[in-house]
Amino acid sequence: MIRITDTLAIDDGEIAERFVRASGPGGQNVNKVATAVQLRFDVHASSLPSEVKTRLISLSGSRMTTEGVLVIDAREHRTQAQNREAARARLVELIEHATRRPKKRRATRPGRAAKEERLSLKKRRGEIKATRGRTHSDE
Repeated sequence: MIRITDTLAIDDGEIAERFVRASGPGGQNVNKVATAVQLRFDVHASSLPSEVKTRLISLSGSRMTTEGVLVIDAREHRTQAQNREAARARLVELIEHATRRPKKRRATRPGRAAKEERLSLKKRRGEIKATRGRTHSDE
C-alpha cells in the first residue's frame, strides 16, 4: 500500500512498473542494465474517489494516455531502486495535489479609485501620443 494522505492510499497492484535502459551518462552500465523506470497507473480503474480522478486527469496533461493511463518516467538516478522511488514519489505528489479542492473564485468589481486611476492613465497616454508626429506651422 502506498499512503497518499491519512485517509487515502493506493494498492501496489494498481501500479505497473517496467524497467528500460536509460540514456545519458553511465558508461557501460547504461548499455547493460535497465535502470530507468516507466511507472503506469490506470486512473479510471483505480480506487481513487471520482472527483480526485477528474482533477488528476486534468493535472497530468501530456503524461496521460488516451486510454486514461498515467505514465511517469524516471531515469535521473543510476540505480533501479532510486528511480523506482523517484517515480513513486512523483505519483504520490501528483495525487496529493489532485486531492486538494481548488478555491472557488468570488467575482469582484474594481473600486471607484481604481477606475479613476485607469481612466487618468489612459488620458495621459493619449495626450503623449497626440503630441507625436509632424508639427504644423502657421506661416
